[in-house]
Parts: sequence; C-alpha cells; structure tokens
Amino acid sequence: MKTPYNNIYKVLGQNRFIVLSIIIAATTISAIALLLVLKLHNDVLNKAFMVNADGQVIPLKLVDQKENLEVEALAHLELFHDYFYGIDPSNYESNLEKALWLGNSSVADLYRQKKVDGVYNRLLQYSLVQKVLAIKSKIVLDREPYLFETKTIFEINRGLSTDIYELTTTGKLLRVDRNFPKNTHGFMITDFFENTLRKLDKYEN
Repeated sequence: MKTPYNNIYKVLGQNRFIVLSIIIAATTISAIALLLVLKLHNDVLNKAFMVNADGQVIPLKLVDQKENLEVEALAHLELFHDYFYGIDPSNYESNLEKALWLGNSSVADLYRQKKVDGVYNRLLQYSLVQKVLAIKSKIVLDREPYLFETKTIFEINRGLSTDIYELTTTGKLLRVDRNFPKNTHGFMITDFFENTLRKLDKYEN
C-alpha cells in the first residue's frame, strides 16, 4: 500500500545520493587541483628566468645552485669592477650608475669620495681613458656574507703615455633578489674597500 511517506523516503534517498555524489566529486576535484598546484610550485622552484634582448622572460632549468654560486659571484665581481674602473669621459657616468646598483652604501661612499677628490674632473679635464685589462677574484663560500678579494689590472692612457696599475679590493657579497637588467646575478657588494694600488712596470696576459 502506497502512502505519502513512501514518496518522502524515496525523495530523501535520491537527495542523499545526489549530495554524496556532489561531495565525492568536489573532493576529487579539490585533490586533483591540489596536486596540480604542488606540481606547478615544484616546477617553479626548479626553474630560473632570464630576460633576453627583446625583454622577453625565458624560463631556464637550473642545475644545482651550489655549482653555480661561485660562477655567478665571480661574474658579479667582474661586472662591478669593469663598470667601476673601466671609465673614460664618454662612459663614466653610465658605467658608475650601473656599478652603484651592484653594491651598497660602501660603494656609494667610495664613489662620493672619489668625486670630492676630483678623480672624475681630472678624467674629463685631461681626457683620460682608464681601461680594465684583467680582473681576478678569490671568494670564500663557507658562509654568507661571502668574503672576496679582487685584483684589477688597468691602464690609464694619458695620450702621450700609458701607465699600468694593479688595484687590490676587498669586501663581502650578500645574496639579494635578481633585478633585470640592473643586478642580473643577484648579489650585493658590501664593506667594499680599496686596499692597495701599485704601479706595474709591465703587464703580460
């Protein structure tokens, strides 16, 4: 015998089935989405990005970062010393501006001191060309900040004469976020100091 209760039980049963189906489907979708997010996160951690000449961001697979640490630190030091000491009347402003992005206030203080001492005025007045010939750095990578010592060989062309010098500088390297194109290697020079400057009778590569 059919009663109204039979219809109610049937409807409740259908509703229960629908609710359970929705819960199972939602749980499954959530689990899949979580797995996809975790996979994407791991992929991002294992990739680096570079910017090409057209300004396009290109993902690159990273090898072990420790293997690249020394290479990138040396490249940062070479870039900085080339900008800071490889100057002439036509490029010194742009080169020094680029160099200041690679170091902290210790670099800025040295730049201001050189400016007060008239280094850059003499560069313009006598049309001096200061050309970097070689940059050799040693880095201690045991712990951060990384200690370094760099020997920069450069020549100063005064027109009628050319003198060659060896400058020894020291400081520390801190890891910072990369800034394209101003700080591509992601390091900051701190405690920068010019230790010794000596004139060389001759220089051979």
